[in-house]
Amino acid sequence: MGSTETSVRRNVLVVGLGYVGLPLAVRAAEAGFRVTGLDTDEQRVKRLEAADSYIEDIPDERLLPLLDSGRLRVSTDYADAGTFDVCVITVPTPLRDGAPDLRCVESAGRSVAPLLRPGAVVVLESTTYPGTTEEILLPILEAGSGLRAGDGFRLGYSPERIDPGNARWQLENTPKVVSGIDDASLEAVTEFYDRIVTRTVPVSSPRTAELTKLLENTFRQVNIALVNELAMCARPLGVDIWEAVDAAATKPFGFMPFTPGPGVGGHCLPVDPSYLSWQVRQKLQHDVRFVSLAHEINERMPEYVVGRIEGGLAGLGRPLADARVLVLGLAYKKNTGDVRESPAATVAELLMARGARVRAVEPYADPQLLPSGVLCVELTEAEIATTDAVVVLTDHDGLDYSLVERHATYVFDARNRCRGDLIDRL
Repeated sequence: MGSTETSVRRNVLVVGLGYVGLPLAVRAAEAGFRVTGLDTDEQRVKRLEAADSYIEDIPDERLLPLLDSGRLRVSTDYADAGTFDVCVITVPTPLRDGAPDLRCVESAGRSVAPLLRPGAVVVLESTTYPGTTEEILLPILEAGSGLRAGDGFRLGYSPERIDPGNARWQLENTPKVVSGIDDASLEAVTEFYDRIVTRTVPVSSPRTAELTKLLENTFRQVNIALVNELAMCARPLGVDIWEAVDAAATKPFGFMPFTPGPGVGGHCLPVDPSYLSWQVRQKLQHDVRFVSLAHEINERMPEYVVGRIEGGLAGLGRPLADARVLVLGLAYKKNTGDVRESPAATVAELLMARGARVRAVEPYADPQLLPSGVLCVELTEAEIATTDAVVVLTDHDGLDYSLVERHATYVFDARNRCRGDLIDRL
């Protein structure tokens, strides 16, 4: 890309400022680009304008100098985008009635297309099925811009690999898979990401890059389902699944440890493998059976957890109905506030549906995003003393598990954080 001064004059547009888009926008601005971030959520944009981050991995102190210097601007209006050299689309791609919902990608493409100029680069990062970049986004951009993909503008796909709360692997040091619809596009996409990450991994086509993302998360979904099913079997067999996993993990080859839990959450694991299954069914009339079975097992884990809690309380002569249950953690993974598709939240809802009075210790998540009827409290000895059951669902590192071990009368631990002979573990 040339000198740093040249890169400073290059303008980047990031569409979507969630867990993927905001870290990318910040990192690009820190690398010397002038970045405009767009998001349809007015509250998000207002918070960012005030250097108030809603993502744990982006502290306020990273935002402030970028906003003050003008290297990062945020808006809800595409009219503020101006002329850009690179546009990265990082909008949500949820499921709707079991099928991929690409309306946000299509809307972003229609809004970006009139702003395209010859030589500009467009990259899709949103998780999706193979073919989306070339079959869905490309014709939208061509129709709205009057330019031809490849000759008029560059187009590629680069799957996001953001892992919220991971202090070791962040955007800049995680290898970045990159692709383009032709050689010139691949070169342009690689050139951009080479400025913001330490290593890029070029692949032959956007379809390969799109499948790469689905493969990564399907791998996790299937292996988590495997260990969850073994956890349900191990207890009746008199085996400690956690000890077995730890022992297996000592093998230096041929094994990667996965641990059981109350289910899977976030945008990726509950959704991404379904994208793969949907496309295979649509195009090949075939079912990816591993994916379907893994989804089924992980989907039923919250119900299994509630059944275990109910059984544990019954063994103490206490019915679940009207029991006071203290839940530790409602985010889908520890040390984050992300509650998207959180199995912990599902467990809380199921407990309340069976008559339990649920209170929660959740230091990260926005209370407004938590299940209705759940009261947020602090983890104290007094709170534990008035509780019939303490349930560890999301094992945030900052919680005092020793306090739980000393004072709780019944603990169900779905994350293996508490110690003691009386702890009821998944």
